Amino acid sequence: MPPDLPMPPDLIVVPARYGSTRLPGKPLLPIAGRSLLERVVAVARVAAAQAGNCAVVVATDDARIADHAQAIGVQAVMTPENCNSGSSRACAAALAQAERPGLVINLQGDAPFVPPAVVAGLIAVLREGQADVATPVYPLDWARLDALRAHKQAAPFSGTTCLRAEDGRALWFSKVIVPALRDEDALRKAAPLSPVWQHLGLYGYRMEALEWFGAAPMGRYEALEGLEQLRFLEAGRAIATLPIDPPSHAMSGIDTPADLALAEATIARLGDPFPA
Repeated sequence: MPPDLPMPPDLIVVPARYGSTRLPGKPLLPIAGRSLLERVVAVARVAAAQAGNCAVVVATDDARIADHAQAIGVQAVMTPENCNSGSSRACAAALAQAERPGLVINLQGDAPFVPPAVVAGLIAVLREGQADVATPVYPLDWARLDALRAHKQAAPFSGTTCLRAEDGRALWFSKVIVPALRDEDALRKAAPLSPVWQHLGLYGYRMEALEWFGAAPMGRYEALEGLEQLRFLEAGRAIATLPIDPPSHAMSGIDTPADLALAEATIARLGDPFPA
């Protein structure tokens, strides 16, 4: 692109499906007086303003969600029903834009508690570096590590950990807790933080890498672990990690009526992150 022409805006895509098995129509359901979709779009808007030269779009396969998106003032793109992941839906929405974006953030439509600065941080990491993908991770203190271990006794595939290099590159992700800790008692005495990093499931992509992902076959370890980011690592593509503070609000997805209740209870206890 000639230097005198402005760069096309990067894009934050909010994939939002109506047909959730456990919570149908969840993007339209209220949490403390605002729909789930409105809350996630608000995060995206603040992040886009922080990053600069960035647009926001909702990607959906349902007219009811598209109508609601338009009612709250955000563009909606109808994407094919056969999109099998949020990443593929984000790619379809990006390709539907008038200008091809250089970077795409996939901000899942059921994650209302992601701080906007984290989303903007992923954009900055990709703009400043060479990685194909960027994703946030946070260090676990010993109490959080103990809690994760206890949680995995009941839900072994809930919670993902990350091995990262000194330069911030992701070396691996796993549903088991990595690394294994030899002489853990000494490690606990030496530092308040454990060597374990937990992954927050939010991704930024270069557009070329996102298109590659949609066309590439599933990786062997991706299938075994159930982690789509391993497709990039198995193919030798670089994932940059963005270190963030451990979350104060619940940051997992909203998948069940119990999750809705927990989200409202969290807002009542910690305050509403919805921007004024």
